[in-house]
Amino acid sequence: MTVTETDTETAVEAVEPDVCATQGLPHPRPDGQDRYTISEVAAICGLSAHTLRWYERIGLMPHVDRSHTGQRRFTNKDLDWLDLVAKLRLTGMPVADMVRYAELVRAGEHTCPERHELLVATREDVLRRVAELQETLAVLNYKIDIYAAYRVPESA
Repeated sequence: MTVTETDTETAVEAVEPDVCATQGLPHPRPDGQDRYTISEVAAICGLSAHTLRWYERIGLMPHVDRSHTGQRRFTNKDLDWLDLVAKLRLTGMPVADMVRYAELVRAGEHTCPERHELLVATREDVLRRVAELQETLAVLNYKIDIYAAYRVPESA
């Protein structure tokens, strides 16, 4: 879905409920003065311009406004959304599920139960991976303790 200027307000409103779930990170510019170019957003978020364009193309960032010359203009809400997407990526959520989540957010409040299910399933995967990492850490700590006895004392 390509968002035109007339669709922008509706699309941003559809995203807003989930944006509130982010940490409220400080923005480089105050609301109202928040028109960022793609290169500025790339520098802020640590993503490439290519990745940002790809996110838009696949429907993960469909609400990016355009200037009268067609240049992308991102807002603080876009930065918040990208922060959420980055966190979802860290969970290991597949891109297809992230796109589905974005579609559900845009579809409106009636999709909250389905969004909830998707996030609960992702949390279960994260908790499973955390448990695996904790087990792995316990093995490493055990081995480190064993090898600590073999350390050569420092020369005086």
